[in-house]
Amino acid sequence: MPEMPSPAITELHVSGMTCNNCARKVTEAAQKIPGVHSVSVSVAAEHASVRWKVAAEKNLSAILTAISQAGFSAKEISADSKITAASQQSHWQWTLIVGLAVTASLMIGEWIFGLAMTPWFQWFAFALALVVQVYCGAQFYSGAWRQIWVGQSNMDTLVALGSTTAFGYSTWALFSGAGGHVYFMEAAAIISLISFGHWIEARVSDKASGALKSLLNLAPQTARRIQGAAPTPAKSFDLRSFKPIAAAQAIEVEVPVSDLKIGDRIALRPGDRVPVDGLVVEGESAVDEAMLTGESIPADKKSGGELFAGTVNLNGRLVMRVTATGEATALAHIIAAVQRAQTSRADIQRLGDRISNVFVPIVVTIALTAGLWWGLAPISANHVHDWLASFLWHAHAPAGAAAGFIIAAAVLIIACPCAMGLATPAAIMASANAAARRGILIRDGVALEKAGEVTAVIFDKTGTLTIGKPEVAAEIEFRIPNSELRISSAALARNSTHPISQAIATISAETIELTDWKEIRGAGVAAKTKTANGRWKLARLGSLSWLKESDVPLAAGEKFIAEWSQQGATLVGLAVENNLLGLFAVRDALKSNAAKVVEQLQRQGLKTYLLTGDNALTAASIAKQVGIAPENVFAEVRPEQKAEFVKKLQAAGERVAFVGDGINDAPALTQADLGIAVSRASDVAREAADIILLKSEIEAVPEALGLARATLRTIKQNLFWAFFYNALGVPLAAMGFISPIFCAAAMGVSDLVVIGNALRLLRWRQK
Repeated sequence: MPEMPSPAITELHVSGMTCNNCARKVTEAAQKIPGVHSVSVSVAAEHASVRWKVAAEKNLSAILTAISQAGFSAKEISADSKITAASQQSHWQWTLIVGLAVTASLMIGEWIFGLAMTPWFQWFAFALALVVQVYCGAQFYSGAWRQIWVGQSNMDTLVALGSTTAFGYSTWALFSGAGGHVYFMEAAAIISLISFGHWIEARVSDKASGALKSLLNLAPQTARRIQGAAPTPAKSFDLRSFKPIAAAQAIEVEVPVSDLKIGDRIALRPGDRVPVDGLVVEGESAVDEAMLTGESIPADKKSGGELFAGTVNLNGRLVMRVTATGEATALAHIIAAVQRAQTSRADIQRLGDRISNVFVPIVVTIALTAGLWWGLAPISANHVHDWLASFLWHAHAPAGAAAGFIIAAAVLIIACPCAMGLATPAAIMASANAAARRGILIRDGVALEKAGEVTAVIFDKTGTLTIGKPEVAAEIEFRIPNSELRISSAALARNSTHPISQAIATISAETIELTDWKEIRGAGVAAKTKTANGRWKLARLGSLSWLKESDVPLAAGEKFIAEWSQQGATLVGLAVENNLLGLFAVRDALKSNAAKVVEQLQRQGLKTYLLTGDNALTAASIAKQVGIAPENVFAEVRPEQKAEFVKKLQAAGERVAFVGDGINDAPALTQADLGIAVSRASDVAREAADIILLKSEIEAVPEALGLARATLRTIKQNLFWAFFYNALGVPLAAMGFISPIFCAAAMGVSDLVVIGNALRLLRWRQK
């Protein structure tokens, strides 16, 4: 199969992002550029990855301009120079240390030693608060200014306005000699506490990326490349001296993995990690693929076996030939899939986005209105405050000329929409990592959301409910000797990649002359074969329904068909022209956990269906063994008809997940609301579904759907908390019940609640 061209990827370093709303704006700006397939943005790493459509022209200048117009700056970087979340975490850590040191000093002076009204201490507080404003607040102010410059606003706008309001009023009061209480401590506390929230967010992002980090560390940095000639005959002679020439000695040289090329030979000793993808050309060993596929049992490898980057050679020496390097390896595709899922956006996030778009102007209006009310009509404001206090709690409302500034600052700070912006991406990031650790790759946030809404699950049979390695269990011949039946059938089946064809191809190694060979998907194979008298006749090898459609009578094999169909075998017939020459019963063992998986899905309230191209008796037998109701079993269905069946269920209001092995299931996987490919690592590069199970067992299907439901539930909980927090906090701040310091702390706590709720997904377990 020719390898599909990989889409180009542009890596960018983006400056000026401080929250997930910033990431949303960068994503939307980049996605508007023609030719862009998808964009993933990480606030913590200040990084954006732009994936271009296949064959599309990369328009880097347009991307950079669009991001600049959104209020951020970007530049292209190489793929191996991505800034990690640790650098962002370090930045916020130093900001936090300076801010908390200043805030703690001012709190001790005001609250413990009672120096708030002492002139020298007010000047001292001004100097310390100025350091916080300039050093710690620089990122907030620059972010706010960039947004104002392009006519927009974000969380930085609210933080900058709130802190500037408190600091600006206090500076005026100090320099003008107006006297009274100053609010330098509050101004410093606002920036310090919000910096603490960002530091926590950076740490959480780093922790939530644990699975991705473990994947990135799987592949070694060096490899033992075998240099020198491949093994040659031991005895060659110099024609002049007639003395034997020693065979060229191959040597092992340790080289960087980046220097490896396709075709290179690599030596693997016991305990070595496989550096790139390849095929075994020498030796036998067991290979631990658990970190890649989630399967605990080592896989035996011998000549011709596939090896994947990041797996571990356990107990024998292997020589491998490199077949894929760099971004083309299965491990690289897995890492890209996890990164894409972590930074993607679900449709439900649009609700938060729409609210955030109008939230800041509304909050600024409320803050301005409340500030003017407390500043120009303090008696009226205090009267309302005192009346509400009888229902709520008694609080010391600000008084004097500063009241309006302090109330406005409190409203601006408590309304920062951090929790709203974190609600969805924090849950998606945690869920994507939890899934990756289980050998489940989720394409993006949209796929995760769709998985949480599934109501019906359709299973393919071969390779999904069954192991996918069928064997010929019995055969019967008509009119021809058994040996001739085997030779003809094996020759017809040999060029097909279908598992049933491959099983029949093994019954004979002899070949016959064929012409016009072709494969009819979901039916069988056909070719012209030469008879004993030299005439060419059409031979068919395939399903009984196809042979019946081709006017081949099946009466001679009725007893054989009935007997083996009841045992769950697949029946395949060989016919020349319209004459049935033989039948094969091909049996594929049921996966040991198939019945348990179906039961788990049914306990989740999901409807289960079986769709197969096999005959009705075989399908009924398999369905009975796994527990699928007879009315939900549909047999003799061709691949294109599977997609039509999915459409019918969707028209009836079902949200459909299709589980298949990806061989003949592409139409159904595409049509379904959620496509789940039961696959091994070698299939990851094809990205044939919304969810890819890296291990061949289907027990991960209920686990994936259960995790998706838990994620969707967590997102809704987070959004509710974010809305509830703002709906409650803004009026209380406007009425003077919450001080600016408490508002900043409350905003940080709301972030922690949302993040903590999302991190519970890392410890999620299937009930």
